[in-house]
Amino acid sequence: MNDLSYAIDPDALQALTLDEAPAVEVGDGCTRRALPSVPGVRVWVVDMAPGASWPKIDHHDTGESFYVISGEVIEGEARFGAGTYVSFAPDSRHRPRTETGVRLIGFNLSTPAFLAAGGGVDAIAHAFHPSQG
Repeated sequence: MNDLSYAIDPDALQALTLDEAPAVEVGDGCTRRALPSVPGVRVWVVDMAPGASWPKIDHHDTGESFYVISGEVIEGEARFGAGTYVSFAPDSRHRPRTETGVRLIGFNLSTPAFLAAGGGVDAIAHAFHPSQG
């Protein structure tokens, strides 16, 4: 059933192309673009040039998930191509790299949102690093 009797409030909607979000260089060949979202949820796009590695080991207190839009990302020995969804558990660490270049869109919860959703306080082990945006 299509009920079109409602109107979209233009003040409640944000729309942009991914490339309209400002790119922040986080390392050689690595940029991150923060995207608008609801409170408690961080959403971003990462672009990595061919041969690039994330500048440090990334630690995610509340976990992290991403979807590979194009290219291929390598995590350890595992390779994830376009169309792959990857999810890391709370308190996980990883350092992505790529040989081909990659664009991915990711998200995670802020600490208060994670705890409110039932996440364990034991997973909250370090301070948020400014390079993570």
